[in-house]
Amino acid sequence: MADPHGPTDLARRMTAEAVGTALLLAAVVGSGIMAERLAGGNVAVALLANTLATGAILVALILTFAPISGAHFNPIVTLADASQRGVRWAYVPGYLAAQIVGAFAGVAAAHTMFEAPLFFASRHARAGGAQMFSEFVATFGLLAVIWGCARRRPPAVPFAVAAYITAAYWFTASTSFANPAVTFARAASDTFVGIRPADVPGFVVAQLFGAAAATALFRWLTPP
Repeated sequence: MADPHGPTDLARRMTAEAVGTALLLAAVVGSGIMAERLAGGNVAVALLANTLATGAILVALILTFAPISGAHFNPIVTLADASQRGVRWAYVPGYLAAQIVGAFAGVAAAHTMFEAPLFFASRHARAGGAQMFSEFVATFGLLAVIWGCARRRPPAVPFAVAAYITAAYWFTASTSFANPAVTFARAASDTFVGIRPADVPGFVVAQLFGAAAATALFRWLTPP
């Protein structure tokens, strides 16, 4: 019998995480480009289109890849899950590498589809305390939704996560990145969804704190 925790299992998980994250970023960036081109300068309409595409793709991707890798597509979700023994720590480096590579591949795919340079550094400023706090709130809420549903209503996770991100696009000043891999990759896209490379570290730190706070809270609220 094959080892369920052997190299083949890890390879499948990494491939699922890479492909899923790539498709997620292709949808986020591609829909942002399409929305900006069609909205005629109306930022609210562009954001609405970008939001709907992101929420829809999240449901589809989580349903597709969750049985294989857990459909994390997000380094902080992987780290939080490992901290609660949901995924083996030995798998974490592979997950993180797959997510980051997949994120950049998704950005490159979106740029190629819309005839933009493969990568080009964003000039979209997202700096300041309000933006950092927004990312803390966005990530705290995301992990709260994941933990709350995963421990009580697992089949609801894809829909709850998508619904939360759809809402958080609008109620957070940062439009809810809530994902370090997404943040790094969007810094390489000078489009509607981009973020200046200089603003990335602050976002990532806020995301890590938000995830840690939610994980600690739900470890007490709903013990595994």
